[in-house]
Amino acid sequence: MERVVAPVMGEAVRATGGVPLRPLMRRAIHMGDELHSRNTAATILFTRELFPALLDLDGRMSKEVRMTLSFLKESDYFFLRLSMAAAKAMADAAHGVEGSSVVTAMTLSCTSFALRVSGLGEHEWFTGPLPTVEGKLFEGYTENDITWMGGESHITETVGLGGFTQAAAFALQAYQGGSPQAMVESNEQMYRITVGEHPYFRIPFFGYRGTPVGIDLYRVLETGITPVIDGGLAGRDGGQIGAGVLRPPIECFEAARVAFEARYGAQPIAARAGRPSAV
Repeated sequence: MERVVAPVMGEAVRATGGVPLRPLMRRAIHMGDELHSRNTAATILFTRELFPALLDLDGRMSKEVRMTLSFLKESDYFFLRLSMAAAKAMADAAHGVEGSSVVTAMTLSCTSFALRVSGLGEHEWFTGPLPTVEGKLFEGYTENDITWMGGESHITETVGLGGFTQAAAFALQAYQGGSPQAMVESNEQMYRITVGEHPYFRIPFFGYRGTPVGIDLYRVLETGITPVIDGGLAGRDGGQIGAGVLRPPIECFEAARVAFEARYGAQPIAARAGRPSAV
C-alpha cells in the first residue's frame, strides 16, 4: 500500500485533475453497492476513471502499475477507503449547527460505541456499551471467535449510506445473512429516525427515493429504533470472520439527550419535529 499502490494511485489521480466522488457513488448505488459492506461497483467505476492515466504511467512504472491493477482486481473493498473519507467530509459539513439534534458521527472502540451530535460541540462524544450484532459467520467460526477491534466505517451510515441503503444492495444477503424482505424493512425503518431524504443518493427499489439521511437523536428515542449499520466481524486471531448488522446502544442517544436539554432546554418531541433547526 505504501510503496506501490499509494504512489501509483496518487500520480494517476493528480494526472486526471481529481475524481469527483459523489456522482460516482450515486451510480454505484444504482449498480448494487451501499458503500459500506459492498463497494464492488464503486471500485470498478473508480478504476475506470483512472485507467487512461494508469496507461500513461505504464511506460515508466510498468511493474508498479501492474501490481496496482492486480491489487484492485482482488480488492472489492478498495473504494471503502474513499467512501469513508467522502462521508466524513459530508458529515463534518453538517456539524456545528446551533440547535441541531442530528448525529454527525458514530464510531466504535474495543470496549464501547460513541456518537456526536451537530449542536453539541466539536469534541463532545456520548458513549455506551458495544452494539448488538446479528450476523453470518464464515465457515468454521463461532460467536466465541468474534472480537471488537474498533473502527470508523460507521461514518457512512451518518450520511445515508451503508445500512441506510440496504435496499439497493440485495447481494449482501449472501455475505451477511438476512433476506431481501428484511433488508427492505430495515431500510424503511430508517426513514422514521431521520430528518430528510438524500437528494443525490437514491434507491432504485424504492422508485429512486432518496436514502434516509440525518439521524435525529429525538426520533431515535421517540421510536426506540436505533440505526442499522452494515459491518464486518473481526476474529480474535485476526482477519475477518463474518459480517452482519450492528445496532448502536440506546444509551448513547439517552446521554446525548441529557446534554442537549442541558444546553437548549427540554422540549416535547412533537414540538421539535418540524423545526428547521432539527435539520
